[in-house]
Amino acid sequence: MFQVGDKVVYPMHGAGIIEAIEEKEVLGKIRKYYVMSLPLGDMKIMIPMSSIKDVGLRQVIDSTSVDLVLTILGDRSNTMTASWNRRYRANLDKLRSGNIFEVAEVIKNLVLREKEKGLSTGEKKMLENARQILVSELVLAGNRREDEVVSLVQGALA
Repeated sequence: MFQVGDKVVYPMHGAGIIEAIEEKEVLGKIRKYYVMSLPLGDMKIMIPMSSIKDVGLRQVIDSTSVDLVLTILGDRSNTMTASWNRRYRANLDKLRSGNIFEVAEVIKNLVLREKEKGLSTGEKKMLENARQILVSELVLAGNRREDEVVSLVQGALA
């Protein structure tokens, strides 16, 4: 169970802060919901408390794990398959996992691929979404501004 004020990650959407716990009636059933505010994109999401395990809601990483994320981004080994279809599905599965280290791996691999051969439109969009997810979590994990985190990420990828 999370509390109001907790910093959490909602896979495929990014990191935010639980602002409230509310009861709502939806389709005739009264349920409790976490009201989560996503600072990047200025969005609010209501997540049913009964399905937090199913959606993969988790705590934001601690500040010491930020260094590991930056190390992953700086690694120059590319582990992606050449097949666009398989590569896209594997990357999508990693993003859906909600694991920040897998998100970092997706970004690293797509950036390397972009430098080598370019990216399809779908992969460009995936890279942008993955960056937003990563940046949102690193902002909350390190109590930094978005522009500082973007610079850190770009530096690690350079």
